Amino acid sequence: MGGMLRVESLWVEAFTGLGLGRFEKLVKVVRERGGNGPGGGRPWCLPLADRVLLVAVYYRTNLTMRQLAPLFGVSPATVCRVVQRLAPLLAIEPVRRPVADAERLWIVDGTLVPVRDRTVAASSRNYRFSANVQVIIDADSRLVIATARPVPGNKADAHAWRESDLSAIAAGTTVIADGAYLGTGLIVPHRRRAGRPLLRGQEEDNAEHRRVRVRARVEHTSARMKNGKILRDCRQKGDGLHHAVQAVATMHNLAMTG
Repeated sequence: MGGMLRVESLWVEAFTGLGLGRFEKLVKVVRERGGNGPGGGRPWCLPLADRVLLVAVYYRTNLTMRQLAPLFGVSPATVCRVVQRLAPLLAIEPVRRPVADAERLWIVDGTLVPVRDRTVAASSRNYRFSANVQVIIDADSRLVIATARPVPGNKADAHAWRESDLSAIAAGTTVIADGAYLGTGLIVPHRRRAGRPLLRGQEEDNAEHRRVRVRARVEHTSARMKNGKILRDCRQKGDGLHHAVQAVATMHNLAMTG
């Protein structure tokens, strides 16, 4: 049985949101990380580029594996095997801000991702079982710097930040956040308390914080990432959501920069 989807410009752009040149960069990343090696079973019936396309289409469209199988001319079991093998290899590489580039800012915020696996989810403020995923972006380019492992969605952003390894990645950098991160050591707005107006310097700090448009920038990035429909209703279990977030972040950065 032959499949319909192949690595051609029309199909790649329509089903992944990436131009062919950017998709080829994604294939190169997977190849360099050993993605073309044996899968621990029968030889692959699809070339590497088609397998990467399969995973990218899965994350972009959130089709079931039974739906993806006829599109690529393989069995649902093969689709599952390809996703499990390649998904970890699409992970974003955490980056550090260059020492000489001291004027750049990073922004952190949490986003809720609905997920079926109750071991990584909890009933959340979006009235669904969701996970809280912490995301750091560059304030200017809006590229994703790093993402944390998901935690249950009923955990506050400050608590999720403390549990993650993002603080180590961001060590020595300037990271700003909204008021939900009070007490984390990040740069957050000063909070006005009853009967205690803010000092002039605190008002100026808050004005500067608003100028950066922290919430708008990071929420726009989260919305773009959720063009990968896997982040609107993740059916994966265990580390599946973590791998999905990492892969979608990689594809987001490629789409933004090429």
